Amino acid sequence: MKQPQNAFPANLWRSFFYSPVASVVTIGLFLLIGAAGWYAWKWGVADAIFRADFKACMNNHDGACWGFVAEKWRLILFGRFPYDEQWRAAAATGGVILMLVISAFPQLWNRTGCKILTAGWILALGAFFVLMLGGCFGLSKIDPDYWGGLPLTIILTLFGMTASTPLGILLALGRRSKMSAIRMLCIGYIELVRGVPLITVLFVASFIFPLILPPGFRIDAFWRIVIGIVLFQTAYMAETIRGGLQTIPKGQYEAAASLGLSKYQIYTSVILPQALVTVIPAFVNNLLSTFMDTSLVTIVSMYDLTGSLRLALGDPNWRNFFLEGYLFIAIIYFVFSLIMSRYSIWLEKRIQRSKEQAALSAKKEH
Repeated sequence: MKQPQNAFPANLWRSFFYSPVASVVTIGLFLLIGAAGWYAWKWGVADAIFRADFKACMNNHDGACWGFVAEKWRLILFGRFPYDEQWRAAAATGGVILMLVISAFPQLWNRTGCKILTAGWILALGAFFVLMLGGCFGLSKIDPDYWGGLPLTIILTLFGMTASTPLGILLALGRRSKMSAIRMLCIGYIELVRGVPLITVLFVASFIFPLILPPGFRIDAFWRIVIGIVLFQTAYMAETIRGGLQTIPKGQYEAAASLGLSKYQIYTSVILPQALVTVIPAFVNNLLSTFMDTSLVTIVSMYDLTGSLRLALGDPNWRNFFLEGYLFIAIIYFVFSLIMSRYSIWLEKRIQRSKEQAALSAKKEH
């Protein structure tokens, strides 16, 4: 049926002005949002200083000083990475982000596409470490202790989620195992790790772990941090996946077993694909949590995006403009988080449409 021309105003009225109280609340919120938006525009754009002019910023008491960001943006984005070599960090990070974008297309989630993605990731990660470490192809060698900013945040998040997912699956399956020893071991690990904050895990990985290594055996601080994040995130990922496994009806196991499938085939071909789909929102939540928690690595003298901002604020001339600096990195975090969140919503809808189409096709066949 064709909607009347005045449907939109009518729907708007029913949504926001359906009662006197709703009308007052709606008008009040609109006025509050409008006033906040006007103040933000005036402070952040109209009266702001965008050039790197310290004196102009000091004399401007009405608007923001984005001159701090214009002066320190390279230090904020790349940390202590040598200034003249920061193109390497930018290229390395760009390659990883490009592969993340390419990997997000479901059209490549088949046997041929997986081969392409695997080759692409090997090249992207290889290029990342070649560019960041150097020492070959005429590139100067740079110690991982000097990595920082956005490249460090992204690579820690990538390693943390990539490694913790299969480990989390194993832990989740182990927690449901009929073998008491394995089940108790998995439960003990999960409860122990979830009972301590990440900052403690990072401290142990950075300062305690080297003390128990054999003499002469050394692991760089970067890899110790990676191990700490992976071990911590694995416990949370295991509980997320266990929640997905519990949504699968017992009949699915029995039906798969009746077809003669082994336990390995039952889980890899029937159970896990369904369980992982159901935990997409929780998985994205873990991803965002890992992305934000990388800011804690500053306690072990590694400077991610937040830590690099603190380095930039160490300049006494610009120390008073910390608000603009934190807003700058907040925008970066928000953009990445929004992209990941919207992608997960899109993926859920796509999977739901596929299920509905499959059910409709099956119904027509019958």
